[in-house]
Amino acid sequence: MSYFAATRHPWACFVFLLPLLAVYEVGVVWIGGPVAARNGADAWLRWCLERYGLPTLVAAPLLIVSYFLLRSLWNWKGRPDRILSVGFGMLVESLAYAVLLWLISCNFHLVLDHCGIVLQIPSPQAKAVVTYIGAGIYEEAIFRLGLFSLLVFLMRLVLLPTPAAVMLGAALAAVAFAAAHHLGPYGEPIIAEVFVVRFLAGLVFTALYVFRGFGLAVGAHAGYDVLVGVAV
Repeated sequence: MSYFAATRHPWACFVFLLPLLAVYEVGVVWIGGPVAARNGADAWLRWCLERYGLPTLVAAPLLIVSYFLLRSLWNWKGRPDRILSVGFGMLVESLAYAVLLWLISCNFHLVLDHCGIVLQIPSPQAKAVVTYIGAGIYEEAIFRLGLFSLLVFLMRLVLLPTPAAVMLGAALAAVAFAAAHHLGPYGEPIIAEVFVVRFLAGLVFTALYVFRGFGLAVGAHAGYDVLVGVAV
C-alpha cells in the first residue's frame, strides 16, 4: 500500500487522531473546564449532547474514537504496515497544508480590498494553543465525515451523478460549516465577510477530505487554526 492510499485507511486516521484528541480534551479541562475553552461546532455539539442527558466530556470524543476503531477492525487485513511512518508523513503533510492555507489567508484581504470589501475578523481570545485543535477535530467530524458524506449519499439515492452530488454536497456542507459558528448559546454575531471566508475554508477542507482523507483534513484544519491563533 502506497503512502497516499494509506492515509485514507481508518487505522491510519485512528492512530493520527488519538493523540490530537487526548491533547485537546486534557488541555481544555486543564485550562478551564469542559465548556470554558470550547468554540464553534465543538461547543454546539456538546450543547446538543447535554440536552439529551449524555456526558459531554466523554460522549463526544468516544463517538469519534469508536467510529474509527470499529472501521479499523472491519478493515484490519488491509491496514498499513508501517503505521508510525504513515502517521509522521500525515503530520508533515498536514502542517504543509496548514502553512499554505495560512499564507493564502494572510493575503486574502488584498483580493477583498480590490473588490471594495472590508474584512473584519474578530481576534481569538488568548487561550492555550491546544484549544485550537478542537475545531479541527470536531468540525471535520461533523461537517465532512458526517454531513458531507450523508448529503452525497442521499443525492446519489435520487440518481444525481456523482460529480454533481459531490460538488453540491460540498457547497451545502460548507454553508452549514460557516453557519454553525453562529448557532447555540456560544454562537458569534454574524459578519457577512467572515461567513464567506469560512464558507471558502469549508470547500478547501472538503477537498482535502475527498482526495487525502479525514485525518489530513483534521490535521490541516487544526494546524491552520493554531497558526491563525498564534499570529493574531
